Amino acid sequence: MIEQKGNRALLHLLGIDKPIVQAPMAGVSTPALAAAVSNAGGLGSLGVGAMNAEGARKVIRETRALTAKPFNINVFCHQPAQADEAVARQWLNWLAPYFKEYGASPPASLSEIYTSFVADPAMLQVFIEEKPAIVSFHFGLPSADVIAELKKAGIRLLASATNLDEAAQVAAAGVDAIVAQGIEAGGHRGVFDPDAVDDGLGVFALTRLLVREFDLPVIAAGGIMDGAGIAAALALGAQAAQLGTAFVVCPETSIDDGYRRAMLADAARRTTFTAAISGRVARSMVNRFTELGSDARSPKPPAYPIAYDAGKALHAAAKATGEFGYGAQWAGQAAALARPLPAAELVAELDRELKESIRQLQQFAG
Repeated sequence: MIEQKGNRALLHLLGIDKPIVQAPMAGVSTPALAAAVSNAGGLGSLGVGAMNAEGARKVIRETRALTAKPFNINVFCHQPAQADEAVARQWLNWLAPYFKEYGASPPASLSEIYTSFVADPAMLQVFIEEKPAIVSFHFGLPSADVIAELKKAGIRLLASATNLDEAAQVAAAGVDAIVAQGIEAGGHRGVFDPDAVDDGLGVFALTRLLVREFDLPVIAAGGIMDGAGIAAALALGAQAAQLGTAFVVCPETSIDDGYRRAMLADAARRTTFTAAISGRVARSMVNRFTELGSDARSPKPPAYPIAYDAGKALHAAAKATGEFGYGAQWAGQAAALARPLPAAELVAELDRELKESIRQLQQFAG
């Protein structure tokens, strides 16, 4: 049966009322979305991995203007990319015919368009000064010194893990809770080492393993779209659930019309992993870019986030002609369950469904 005491402990730690965490979703989340979720009793989140330090400061302040509740700021902790000119040139040559189809040329060269948090002291300084209630890490962890500085500033810390070894590193680092990212999740896999074999654990198996192995609270993430899914995660010992795809079609997000239409159509029934868009494995709806990347003739894309420089350019060229199928249309396995509700209404509906699912479980157990 679901243990409410454990759930309340994490909620108290995070300063929230409901065991619902909105996933950060860099490039999708906005201050309006995060604030609406936090105001409704969940934990709103902002992904700032694609921003510079001052951009992050701006959205933190914009969110604070909309809510007095805690919210989460997420950063990417990947190892900085090693440029390989030969790989980049081969990739651009491969993409050239697709650019030409939309009356454009590929970039002359590619660059590392995002700075990893592990190499961004300016971002750390913004966090120390602005003191967001919660900071979360994806793709790995920053140094022990950085973690110590964030904790000294009174900031709660979360980190994603996709397997037991990564979770052990999270626990050893002194982070406050583990986000168990199952294989079902939309967007980028949070694996620490993209060259290692991915165990591919589903969210329920991973959640149960982490709950049994570690004393830290676990937040289940991956394919959870409604209150029944949240209840299932809690029944397995998670103390909250993180939902991303469920919030993608909320009107407060920054997605374009093509992404929104695809999410609310049959395209949402098929997702796949691809590294072609960004250079790192991520789950997307099947679209023109994922099909391009799955072509047997496709060369290896440049490292993340260098490949994203080309991916964004191709999307912009195609989008200018009305073709949205080259976008980063990240989505989890149950994307077809998405509902285009305002974020506050969605949180209320998730909470209602959760309570109803718990009631049904208690009836069944009785």
